Amino acid sequence: MIKLTGLSKKYGKTFVVKDADALFPKGEVTSIIGPNGAGKSTLLSMASRLTESDAGEVLIGDKLLAQWDTKELAKHLAVLRQSNNINMRFTIRELVSFGRFPHSQGRLTEEDNQIIDKALDHLGIEDIQNKYLDQLSGGQRQMAFIAMVVAQDTDYVFLDEPLNNLDIKHSVEIMHTLRRLAHDFNKAVVIVIHDINFASCYSDNIVAMKLGEVVKAGKVDDVIQQDVMEAIYEIPFDIRDVDGRKVCLYFNS
Repeated sequence: MIKLTGLSKKYGKTFVVKDADALFPKGEVTSIIGPNGAGKSTLLSMASRLTESDAGEVLIGDKLLAQWDTKELAKHLAVLRQSNNINMRFTIRELVSFGRFPHSQGRLTEEDNQIIDKALDHLGIEDIQNKYLDQLSGGQRQMAFIAMVVAQDTDYVFLDEPLNNLDIKHSVEIMHTLRRLAHDFNKAVVIVIHDINFASCYSDNIVAMKLGEVVKAGKVDDVIQQDVMEAIYEIPFDIRDVDGRKVCLYFNS
């Protein structure tokens, strides 16, 4: 489990994240939701040491984040950021193989190649693994980057807006994959996501943020409530139970 306690970050006198607490359990999907400027990406960045916090602690397993050796941390925590621009021309398989670098330092073993094969299979892109990234659709590219993270084979997986600019089909496929990673392989999968219904239908836990603060965190049924959603997004919400899942209808009359 990863535990965040009192995390804060400010630029000048303005807090981007203020005194935030959260839990990211293994074997579960946790979604971080909230409007633009809520501090979602900054929270995830501080939890992965990509951004230095001004206050608070991050506990990964039984050790503080600050105590982790960088190389060792990369074997336990994988991060996919929002912007994934690569200028060099790589095939999908070459990109996915980068996920093994913390383990092999670039000298791929037979075991590494087997893990790469499994990652390609999990994302359903094994049949196009020799295509170059510039030949792919946006959805296929995102699948390739997520396969790279899967190949890293860590206990903790952080993804910042993995559904950005994807159509419904690819979004559903990615959320299915992330849910399977958590439930079948006992990984803590944490995602920053804007689509509330994808978050509510595919997550186990929700961290809801507004103006840098965690307004509510917990199980989906506890967080996806009308009063909580209206307080965060400042528009009317109608929340329905559909086949045991919370579905949000939102509008502005």
